[in-house]
Amino acid sequence: MNTQFYILLSLKTPQGFVDYGQYSFGDDRWPAYELFSKLKGNEKNKDNCLLHIDLMETVDELPVKIKSICCSLEELGINCKLIAREIFRLKNLEEIV
Repeated sequence: MNTQFYILLSLKTPQGFVDYGQYSFGDDRWPAYELFSKLKGNEKNKDNCLLHIDLMETVDELPVKIKSICCSLEELGINCKLIAREIFRLKNLEEIV
């Protein structure tokens, strides 16, 4: 069984939500869960929430949403910076070890 973890970015359009970005964590569950818990946003989906960030898992290529938050544009910027920094750190540590 091949399990992968990633963070999915989506935005609300008149036709529904559209995915526009994805950050992959590979098969390592704990860094993905730990990072997602640090993201800014609200777990309660509001009708007027336009930006979503989802923690996703794929098992044998089937996507499963684990957690979801909605956030403002400002929070999204902070979150993207945090995600990029953490993935950079994780990928560089893999090469050192």
